[in-house]
Amino acid sequence: MGFEVIPAIDLRGGRCVRLTQGDYERETIYGDDPVRMALKWQAAGASRLHVVDLDAARSGSAENLPVVAAICEALTIPVQMGGGVRDADAVRRTLDAGVGRAILGTAAARNPDLAATLFKEFGDRLILGVDARDGRVAVAGWRETTEWTAVDLVRRLADSGARRVIYTDIATDGMGTGPSLESTHRLATETGVSVIASGGIGSEEHIRSLAVLTNPVLEGVIVGRALYTGAVDLAAVIGELRGAAEAEG
Repeated sequence: MGFEVIPAIDLRGGRCVRLTQGDYERETIYGDDPVRMALKWQAAGASRLHVVDLDAARSGSAENLPVVAAICEALTIPVQMGGGVRDADAVRRTLDAGVGRAILGTAAARNPDLAATLFKEFGDRLILGVDARDGRVAVAGWRETTEWTAVDLVRRLADSGARRVIYTDIATDGMGTGPSLESTHRLATETGVSVIASGGIGSEEHIRSLAVLTNPVLEGVIVGRALYTGAVDLAAVIGELRGAAEAEG
């Protein structure tokens, strides 16, 4: 598959928004038509779309699921989604909406035993989402911090079948100052789980800095605000990385 550059759509009240460092009071609205936005990113060459239901991340209820279903129906590329996915019923509702991979975040940190059961049941259709602040895993839309370290939680759930993790360093999210290369690479190295990086992307060079990491290689990166501001040209960077991969054979 190669290194994936995955565009993000964050939903709040049915609109495309971005938060700064997960702060609901620091919201920027980028569009009222999420389906149209999703089609734009697909046309730019994305091989996958990342969707977060910010309302559900706060409340636990699938408030934007009809919008997600409309996105999935409109696209030919797979969609992964998180926000409010906290039990088996929520995973099923998410997958039934057409989502290819559901993301388990808050529930994994609060109840690792439940998470272990879910990973055994849903396998690769479930992704572990780990958001960390100062090394500690944050939950409930980043409003609460747990005692888990990112590495310890991923190791715990890797033993129960988690094979993929989306890792966000909250300090970098929405800031555009660059990803947390050290902590992201350390998580991949110390857990053996495939890692998709998230947070901090502000330029195409930031994407390249993740794409060239080795031992282990990261699976991809999620890009949000930088796409909406125009700091990153999705089609250009995907084309560049694809060309580099083909040149390497």
